[in-house]
Amino acid sequence: MSNVIINLENIDITFYQKKRVIEAVKNVSVQINKGDIYGIVGYSGAGKSTLVRVINLLQVPTAGKITVGGDVTYADGQVKLSSGQLRQKRQKIGMIFQHFNLMAQKTAYENVAFALRHSGLGKEDKDQKIRQLLELVGLANRADNYPSQLSGGQKQRVAIARALANDPEILISDESTSALDPKTTKQILALLQDLNKKLGLTVVMITHEMQIVKDICNRVAVMQNGLLIEEGSVLDIFSNPKEELTKEFIKTATGIDEALVKIEQQDLVQNLPKNAILAQLKYAGTSTDEPILNELYKNHQVTANILYGNIEILDNTPVGEMVVVLTGQVDDLVAAQTAISEAGIELTVLKRGV
Repeated sequence: MSNVIINLENIDITFYQKKRVIEAVKNVSVQINKGDIYGIVGYSGAGKSTLVRVINLLQVPTAGKITVGGDVTYADGQVKLSSGQLRQKRQKIGMIFQHFNLMAQKTAYENVAFALRHSGLGKEDKDQKIRQLLELVGLANRADNYPSQLSGGQKQRVAIARALANDPEILISDESTSALDPKTTKQILALLQDLNKKLGLTVVMITHEMQIVKDICNRVAVMQNGLLIEEGSVLDIFSNPKEELTKEFIKTATGIDEALVKIEQQDLVQNLPKNAILAQLKYAGTSTDEPILNELYKNHQVTANILYGNIEILDNTPVGEMVVVLTGQVDDLVAAQTAISEAGIELTVLKRGV
């Protein structure tokens, strides 16, 4: 039995505005497995939000086939479900947004209750469910507060509770942390991760920040100008990005570019001795366990001065990078570089001493 919960095949979305033709999404195919936290990343105008709107048919594609939860919802230019079936399908897809979309005149409790108005639950069952949902998102003591009395993070928690009201199988987050400060963003991401595990939710994250993908997702698709340009596990994409845009996103997420600017200003780097090189090392998996720099001195008499180091755990695998000054005789430096590469570490020479 297939584990795929969302399958988008060859999706095109074209808008016609007066004399303009806008190809918002061009021939995109995506498979999302049940239980994934799947990131779709790209700058504004990349087509990511438009693409995700086809999952629950808020946006009908111009061409392509959509399968959600085993049911074909759209194919051959037409909707394949009745309006009643479509409504039921949409109830299994929760959505949270950047600006929360809460009703200002209703309390946190009433905002969640609004999502249950067609549920068919009795008054007591409905009350119990609302309180359970607010407890699940850490707001049991805020049920009677209005949105104006809540912080941004608390508002987003209410929005998440509301999105979970109809027991969805899929939760779509459309830039849901963009309006939040970094600390609150991390708390909301941790909550989404917790819900993914506790409820078996499939989460689709739309974002322009690769940092968010790095923190929470297990798979990622990168979009540019309506095209899907790169897709894979977060570990694969971060350790071996192919496209320039992906590399740009990753540099921003890891902070290496900012670090390099500061490193290049150091006296040691500006006056690099001729028997030295400035090198960037990138490594993943078991290569992070090896005392490679110690081995360089022991085997090749090459010393390593670490100017920058960063290691993270992506999908339970250590991934990191380092900027070092390697110093030694010319032949020893060559041998050291070979040893580094043979250890499965990617080495880029940034500068040579003169």
